Amino acid sequence: MKKIIQTIILLLSIPTFGQDIKINTSLIDTIKIEADSYIGNDSFSAYYFIKNNVFIKKTKSKIYQYKNLSLGAILKVDIQNPLNLILFYEPFNTVILLDNQLNEIRKINLSEYSIPILATATGLAFGNRLWVYNSLSQQIGLFDFTKSEFIPITTSFEGNMKFYSSNYNYFQWIDGNQNWNSCNIYGQITNRGKIPDFDSLQLISDGEAIAKKEEVLYYFSLKENKITLISIDKKTFKNFYYKDQILSIFTNEGITNYKITIP
Repeated sequence: MKKIIQTIILLLSIPTFGQDIKINTSLIDTIKIEADSYIGNDSFSAYYFIKNNVFIKKTKSKIYQYKNLSLGAILKVDIQNPLNLILFYEPFNTVILLDNQLNEIRKINLSEYSIPILATATGLAFGNRLWVYNSLSQQIGLFDFTKSEFIPITTSFEGNMKFYSSNYNYFQWIDGNQNWNSCNIYGQITNRGKIPDFDSLQLISDGEAIAKKEEVLYYFSLKENKITLISIDKKTFKNFYYKDQILSIFTNEGITNYKITIP
């Protein structure tokens, strides 16, 4: 409890950020799962998580699994398109594309192409393309997985990424100095501003984020330069996920869903 209070005081004492009253939540339900890490859920009420390095999808009626232990640990999962799921195995510089039943659609070994690529970040982009940060050239590029073609779209920059996230049109990251940066599909990089410290983070819309620091959950608005604490009845939790005004909290017991209204 003392540590939580210290974290709250630290966040709310940041001089460049305002504070507001807490955002309240209301309990919806709890889903029992056993997992090492929780990825998130989709619009069809399917839950995605990892257990013993096996990627798992749980629906109301069925459980699907994808296992490829020969590629090492799963570093990143992109679930923004439930029909085209992306797994990134950094140890073997490989991306796996899965369908909605976790059947392997395509295996992409980024070491096999004419332009040398050593990926440290990947994600699904528009039009059968992947976002890729190539640490060899220190450039963000788009990899067309139907043409097996990689096109760098930015000049070189140091890829100091504490966190990254992407959607079809933007690749975004937080660097070691807490700067929020974004790159569009034309390669234009924009510094959005600074974000408070966090242990885990989800960018939920343009200029908005939910973050976990220690055992404290907070909402941050870049536009309003404001932190708002989020009230949940969990003293300890591993991770969280937000989608469509539903906040999912992952604990040792499973996933607890709350209704939440973001300002």
